[in-house]
Amino acid sequence: MKKKRSVLLIYTGGTIGMIENAKTGALENFDFDRLLRYVPELKRFNYQISAYQFNPPIDSSDMDVEHWKKLVEIIHGNYSQFDGFVVLHGTDTMAYTASALSFMLENLTKPVIITGSQLPIGMLRTDGKENLITAIEIAAAANPDGSPIVSEVCILFENSLLRGNRTTKISAENFNAFRSYNFPNLAHVGIHIRYEKHLLRKPDFDKPMIPHYRMNPNVVIFTLFPGIQEHIISGILDNKALKAVVFKTFGSGNAPQKEWLIQLLKRAVDKGVIVVNITQCLIGSVEMEKYTTGRQLLSTGVIGGYDITPESALTKLMFLLGQGYTSDQIRERMNRDIAGEISVADNSRYL
Repeated sequence: MKKKRSVLLIYTGGTIGMIENAKTGALENFDFDRLLRYVPELKRFNYQISAYQFNPPIDSSDMDVEHWKKLVEIIHGNYSQFDGFVVLHGTDTMAYTASALSFMLENLTKPVIITGSQLPIGMLRTDGKENLITAIEIAAAANPDGSPIVSEVCILFENSLLRGNRTTKISAENFNAFRSYNFPNLAHVGIHIRYEKHLLRKPDFDKPMIPHYRMNPNVVIFTLFPGIQEHIISGILDNKALKAVVFKTFGSGNAPQKEWLIQLLKRAVDKGVIVVNITQCLIGSVEMEKYTTGRQLLSTGVIGGYDITPESALTKLMFLLGQGYTSDQIRERMNRDIAGEISVADNSRYL
């Protein structure tokens, strides 16, 4: 007899795991052991499904580095016992968590599918049921030889399976709340789940998954805007604890041609601060060589982030800083695709 496929559900908190209090009308977290009452369809799966619940569950707005470490610890501790993992998570910081886990789980050979919902799972029109059921099916899906179809960190929302570190939340109201603008969907969910297998990452199944726990959160995202003042930027760049900046510029990587801005950036880079230039545009890539306003940033030592998302740029910097690399080593790795996060010719898998 074939061994049942096994999936571990990890409930961190968020809208999907809430029910309405009959007396107050407020949304409250419920004990996840009662999941089958709200999603009886799970009984029809011929899978072994187990659950782990954060105690207490957290709002995704409170998600931080320590919670990412806890998720890595749970996945690593149960890695040999389950064929796949489904993380139930609030939507607000889901893309940050997906990006962080993609770097922290080196040579991931099993699916880690992150999902949630816009409406609580106990409500009549909830999107949570379909998202949960589909996420479990993908986490358990296998090729004819028994190997998993998906072997990376993904976000599953409504009808799309997206690479986790390519994904951004785009809507607080629509069920189709996430989008991957610069990389195609990994699977399309309809009557059938149609996988784009040529896009899926292919790990080395002969090597173990290596968990990483060290992250350095001394990173900031800073967005340029017309009329930005010198004292605003200097107050950030002169902070002694600062290790790296995700610098969101205009268009293909352009910034105002102000001498004070160039000097501030050069001074920060000379002190060892990593400054990564990413575009404020949802679609496209940074090309600092294209215009004079971009080339002046290159002259200061600012590096281009290609088509990386803000969520991925931030967590990648936290991860690389946590490994204790020098500034030059981090700069080199920020220009290398290590987990499918950027579109460059070098598809090196890991450090």
